[in-house]
Amino acid sequence: MKIVVIGGTGLIGSKTVAVLRQGGHEVVAASPKRGVNTLTGEGLEEALAGAQAVIDLSNSPSFDAEAVLEFFEASGRNLLAAEAAAGVRHHVVLSIVGTDRLPDQGYCRAKVAQEKLIEASGIPYTIIRSTQFLEFLGAIVDASTDGGVVRLAPGLLQPIAADDVAEVAFANPRNGIVEIAGPERAPFNEIVARYLKAVGDRRIVVKDPQARYFGARLEETSLVPLGEARLGRFNLEEWLRRSQKRA
Repeated sequence: MKIVVIGGTGLIGSKTVAVLRQGGHEVVAASPKRGVNTLTGEGLEEALAGAQAVIDLSNSPSFDAEAVLEFFEASGRNLLAAEAAAGVRHHVVLSIVGTDRLPDQGYCRAKVAQEKLIEASGIPYTIIRSTQFLEFLGAIVDASTDGGVVRLAPGLLQPIAADDVAEVAFANPRNGIVEIAGPERAPFNEIVARYLKAVGDRRIVVKDPQARYFGARLEETSLVPLGEARLGRFNLEEWLRRSQKRA
C-alpha cells in the first residue's frame, strides 16, 4: 500500500514513516523541505499519485490564534481536494484529546475546524486524538515558569510517548474519532514534578488555580480521555530510561 505521511520528517512523522516501512508499505515522507507544501498546494499532486492512504501530521509554524486557524483550514482544504482527485481511500489525522473542550485556546479551535473539514470531505477518515506527548514536557515547563517556579493549572495529565503514537494500528477507516493516551493518569503538577526531579531540574512546581495551559483554563479532565482510549506502553519513568539510552 502506498501511504503519504504529511509532516513525515517531524517528531511523530519520522517515527510513523519508520513503522510503516517496517510493515512493508511504500511510504512517502512529505514535508515542505521535501517539496510538498499543503499550505500552498505545491507538490501535492505528484506526492499523492497512486496513494491509497494519507496520514496528516502537519503542524502550523505559528501558534498565533489567527495564523494557526488559517494554516489548518487552508492546508486542510488543499490536502483533501488533492486526495479526492487522486482517489485516496483513507485520510488519517492526528488531533488532540479534549480539543473540543478548550474553546478559549486558539490552537484547539483550529484543530476543531480541521476535523470538521475532514468529516465533511466525503473521504473515509479516522481522527486520532492523542493526549500530550511526553517529549513536550520540557516545553510545557518552560512555558509555565515564572521566576523559577512552575505554575500549573489543576487537572489531570495522561502523557503518551511519541513511539506509542507512531505505532497506532493503521486499520480500516473508522469515520469517527479514536483516542489514545499514556498508561498512567495523574495530577498535572505531580507528573511535572517527577519529570523535573528525574532530569535534575531544581525548579519548584506549584498548583495554581489561576494558571493557564497555553492560554486555556483547565478543568480536571480537560486533557484526558472521558471514555475508552487505546493506551500506550510507556509511563514517564520508562520513557525517560529509553530516552537516556538513545542519548
